[in-house]
Amino acid sequence: MPVSWAKGVYQAPQDFLQEIFGGKPPPPQTLWITREIGEGARAILGHPLRLMRAHYWTQGERSVWILEEIGKEQPITLGIVIKANHVEQMRVLIYRESRGDEVRQPFFLDQFKGAGLRDGDKLDRAIDGVSGATLSTRALTKLARLALFLDRQRNAHGSP
Repeated sequence: MPVSWAKGVYQAPQDFLQEIFGGKPPPPQTLWITREIGEGARAILGHPLRLMRAHYWTQGERSVWILEEIGKEQPITLGIVIKANHVEQMRVLIYRESRGDEVRQPFFLDQFKGAGLRDGDKLDRAIDGVSGATLSTRALTKLARLALFLDRQRNAHGSP
């Protein structure tokens, strides 16, 4: 039987939004996943996005994305704040894997602060993995890239 000590809801998505927006989150916006966006997302994730639309929240120069990706076997829910085409903040909201939740700790997540995309929609910096959490590390890296990519698409399509 798998160990379940690492599983947990560390922060509900709605509580994350409340915190980020000072208790007054704006209404969600929608980015429709066109064929072009879907192809870009597939290149980042290594599989289809499986969404027809992505919801995000904006205020000023910031956008917030709540996205999920499979770690080893289960989805990891991540809140990502993007400002001026760079990661401002990331937080693991829900971790469902049986181990490897060290990826939710500041020593790991702080590596993403200020990261942007370079050619090929790769992060513009290397991210040091967490021993024993290789697949969770990859999942969070993909989600950071995806949020930056989706934010760029939002800006390119004239969304707020």
